[in-house]
Amino acid sequence: MLAEKLPLRTPFIVQIFPVYACNFSCIYCVFSVDKAKRGFISDKEIMDLGLYKKCVDDITAFPDKLKVLRFVGMGEPLLHKDIAEMVRDAVLKDIADRTEIITNASLLSPKMSDSLISAGLSQLIVSLQGTTEDKYRQVCGKKSDFKNIVNNLRYFYENKGSAHLYIKIVDCALDSEDDKRRFYEIFGDICDTMAIEHVGRIFPGVAYGKVLGKKEPSLTQFGLPLLEVRICPQPFFTLQINPDGKVVPCYSIAYPRIMGDCNNQSVCDIWNGTEFRRFRLAMLDSMSNASDICANCGIIRHRMFPEDCLDDHAERLKRFYAS
Repeated sequence: MLAEKLPLRTPFIVQIFPVYACNFSCIYCVFSVDKAKRGFISDKEIMDLGLYKKCVDDITAFPDKLKVLRFVGMGEPLLHKDIAEMVRDAVLKDIADRTEIITNASLLSPKMSDSLISAGLSQLIVSLQGTTEDKYRQVCGKKSDFKNIVNNLRYFYENKGSAHLYIKIVDCALDSEDDKRRFYEIFGDICDTMAIEHVGRIFPGVAYGKVLGKKEPSLTQFGLPLLEVRICPQPFFTLQINPDGKVVPCYSIAYPRIMGDCNNQSVCDIWNGTEFRRFRLAMLDSMSNASDICANCGIIRHRMFPEDCLDDHAERLKRFYAS
């Protein structure tokens, strides 16, 4: 239970957002929305390697290791030319139990796989957009060489060493039960874990009516029943470092607040700083109290695990964040 572990002197998860750009524009993603309508996301599109290494050095000062260092964000991490070096630096400095990348795998060549495996990547999480080239074109808006994606994933799996390969697909990229079987048949023998995830209404501006029709989701992204959530747990165990170095407290696209800037502050100081503490304290009253963005955010409902629920622990936890 998350509530029993709080407050954390070290975040469980740090997300590195290395590239605000993507080579896909999937129909259920914020990249299907015109850039001018997304709101502020980052002052820079690509994180400087020097800034990244400074952040890794900062993280070594936490009293404990991270559980996860994750390369993700609004974009495709493999577009960053230094992504393998970024993984290697984190692994060499031993800052996390697991270092992982979430990718669409369209850029996962054998050379890229060799570099990531050699760098010590713990887990590669691959989001697929269909089981045929036609479906890829429908979902991500781009022509893709599906056979090449399959072959490159097979190469990674056969050469991965101790790395874990997790392959997933969203339900809207599968047309039928036969298509689901095809997904399992194609990828079942070339991955360690696989899953079909569920699309939810999480990104402002996305035309979910075209994706979901009139059906309202009844399950979270991970297949659990949707819960009503009063307190978002994300700011209590995670932080995200954006390409420009700004730190945000969650995975939301419209940021509720900027917690700090790694260009002139340490990651540790931001995690333990006044901005984060005040935001957590406000969140313990409710998402509505934390910010207007939080009040209207649907992300946590669709990504919530019951063991992370803080709703019944707010009054006890407030004393930790009140001073």
